[in-house]
Amino acid sequence: MRGKKALYRWDAEDYRSFSSQQKKWGLELMDKLHLRGDEHVLDLGCGDGLLSAMLAKRVPRGSVLGVDISPEMIDHARRSYPSSHYPNLAWEVADACQLDFCECFDVVFSNAVLHWIRDQSAALEGIARALKPGGFLLAQMAGRGNAAEVACMLVSLMASEKWSAYFRDMDFPYLFHGPEDYIPLLEKAGLEPLRVELLTKDMVHEGREGMAGWIRTTWLPFTQRVPERLREDFIAELVNGYLHDFPPDEAGLVHVNAVRLEVEARKPL
Repeated sequence: MRGKKALYRWDAEDYRSFSSQQKKWGLELMDKLHLRGDEHVLDLGCGDGLLSAMLAKRVPRGSVLGVDISPEMIDHARRSYPSSHYPNLAWEVADACQLDFCECFDVVFSNAVLHWIRDQSAALEGIARALKPGGFLLAQMAGRGNAAEVACMLVSLMASEKWSAYFRDMDFPYLFHGPEDYIPLLEKAGLEPLRVELLTKDMVHEGREGMAGWIRTTWLPFTQRVPERLREDFIAELVNGYLHDFPPDEAGLVHVNAVRLEVEARKPL
């Protein structure tokens, strides 16, 4: 079930090194599942596989399937969490907009993924099909106002004479929803919203290097428009501009105001 190719080439090892905040929030989200231990779980957009492996430990009598559109991420996950150590864990390259599962899962879990997807209706309809009746969706994604200061600085940088040629006709690639526009999408897909809310988070990076790593590994729609030979210069300019206005704290940590949209929904019986 490969679907379309990934738009961006992910460096799974680099992402693993600079995604501690996403993983932290993912673990906090996972605690809200209250699993019995026998559920069949789909981890949608599993990335490097760490959270899928942790989910597998929580359902020893069930199973977890981690899917991601990036072959690089799935290859990394297979190497890092082999079936010899995780017999109830499997991996598959899959496009979230072309899920072809039918009533296979008790839970669909998704962390830091859905804001990447332009066709939300296709993704949510696929999730609804994949869930068994009474099945549960728990997702967290970037929400309205996420990293607004970084985004504003990025827009300014893209418009500058030095960089503008690489960003002509570019639309903002992420969808940062609020509850009022996401609830109707859930309902249209046949899912019953249980809780849909915006949460503010303090995203913390370890100094300049940590901030640059986050930009390099997750803002791919922007960085990969710049030729590789200039990419680090582009990232450095963005990081320097941000640190000029929002310097590190006394411990050398860089803070970014993040907003997450957290979604709990159920497929009706």
